[in-house]
Amino acid sequence: MYGKAFAPEYQGQLRDMSVNTAYEDVLAAALERESLAVDEGSGLELAQARLAVAEAYRRLGRLDEADAAWRASYRAARDAGEQGAMAWALWSGGTLARQRGQMTAAVRWLSSARDLAKKAGELIAYGYSVAGIAETLRIRGDYEEARVLHEELLAEARRRGECRHTVWALEGLAQLDRNAGDLDSAWRRFDEAAEIAEAGGDERGLAWALRGLADVMSLRGEHDEALRLLSRAEQICRRMDLTSALAYNRKMRGNVLFRACWYGEAARTYRDAQNMFRSINEPRGAALAELGLLKSLDKLGRPRPVTERDLRALRDALDSRELRHTRRMVEEAISEMAEIAA
Repeated sequence: MYGKAFAPEYQGQLRDMSVNTAYEDVLAAALERESLAVDEGSGLELAQARLAVAEAYRRLGRLDEADAAWRASYRAARDAGEQGAMAWALWSGGTLARQRGQMTAAVRWLSSARDLAKKAGELIAYGYSVAGIAETLRIRGDYEEARVLHEELLAEARRRGECRHTVWALEGLAQLDRNAGDLDSAWRRFDEAAEIAEAGGDERGLAWALRGLADVMSLRGEHDEALRLLSRAEQICRRMDLTSALAYNRKMRGNVLFRACWYGEAARTYRDAQNMFRSINEPRGAALAELGLLKSLDKLGRPRPVTERDLRALRDALDSRELRHTRRMVEEAISEMAEIAA
């Protein structure tokens, strides 16, 4: 049995905000609380308000402002001698680094957050930090280590009945299964994640689970149903101002359209997603959208040598250490085109 989802990153006077509050509203409330905390001279309240500011900016895709806010939160927590609040600020910084494609920095910040949280006895911050490390390793392509961490997190989340942690762990494992080609297991995990998220009122988790289910459905040839699930997830993303999640939803819509052989619509959708990712400085998403766009244009008859040139340029622009999995996908596309040409 799982409890209702809550947002532990909203702390102090902001703790009563719903996990599903739209991020423009979160930002307004957090900025107001930050101003009051400055006047009150409360270092802990200031750190907590700035944490919420950082998370709102990050979710809205305002990454430079998010970077300044989490660092300011950390300084306020450090000056107040609050190790738990320092851990939360580092968690926010690590999560931001991952969003920017800076995987090495993300692991470093999240590991520091984990260690501080453990020292401070902040169990939830500890769990969030470990979950962030697992997700970063998975995105970077370190699948075995990521699976071990996700399995540990899932067992702990089930034991504690924590809705959001259970959903995150299930979705991480589902993505690993999907990447390994085990669509049945991926479907079961995404489906369970969606059920738990919906029952617990975790709309963020539900949006990601629906995206995963749509991916599996489209791989099985059920394209119309996949598009329906993506439309439902898109409504959640727009309602909550989930800028990055909305861009990834758009990119997945491109994937579904491509698999359905609707290449013109796929190209337009990938281009939309690419522009969305570029507007929030998210390189991994932008690279994935560009890869889909180039493959779609190839199907539409674009001269192959031009496409191969652009794919090689995309590959060379991706850091092999930071975005290993994404680079490998581009290399596979180059190899496939070479095989077809031969």
